[in-house]
Amino acid sequence: MMIEAVIWDFGGVLTTSPFEAFARFEAERGLPADIIRRTNAANHLENAWARFERAEVDIEAFDELFAVESRELGAEVRGKEVLPLLSGDLRPEMVEALKRVKARFKTGCITNNLPANAIGSHSGRSLYVAEVMVLFDHVIESAKIGLRKPDPRIYRLMTETLQVDPGKCVYLDDLGVNLKPAREMGMATIKVLNAAQAIAELEAATGLALR
Repeated sequence: MMIEAVIWDFGGVLTTSPFEAFARFEAERGLPADIIRRTNAANHLENAWARFERAEVDIEAFDELFAVESRELGAEVRGKEVLPLLSGDLRPEMVEALKRVKARFKTGCITNNLPANAIGSHSGRSLYVAEVMVLFDHVIESAKIGLRKPDPRIYRLMTETLQVDPGKCVYLDDLGVNLKPAREMGMATIKVLNAAQAIAELEAATGLALR
């Protein structure tokens, strides 16, 4: 497979996953295990989270909607309590891999993110660290364009902007639901479980030494 571009998710790929923070929060509050992830996954195209990442609702509406949706699954969690949990630490080995990829291929980032004024989006999603973001030829943020993964249009927008055939792209994400549309378009996909595994698969896909 001839690769021309590598497209990256941000949170959970270039940073550690927020799922660990979710689990700690649930344990500390005595909440059912995975209540936050299950709320995020239920009706995932139109739920509170999806609407907030597309900037269709404000933070107050998100807070209430998330509470209603989680309550329906067994325990109330306020949306505002979840946002600070999104903070992830940069994975230096993934950033190094990105730098090496950048030297040879086009690079893009597609991220489902939150409106700039959301609680937690400043600290928790100071994901947009300047040193990392400059490594991408193009960045698509859901809250800025009103589209979010897994909507196929967001992947198409990236390939059109980078001027590459999807069949010559590798896409990395930590969520299987977000990989499926990319795979259906013809991209090679890598589900990121941890940095070492992701880098090994990316080395195999690109033929580059990435560490």
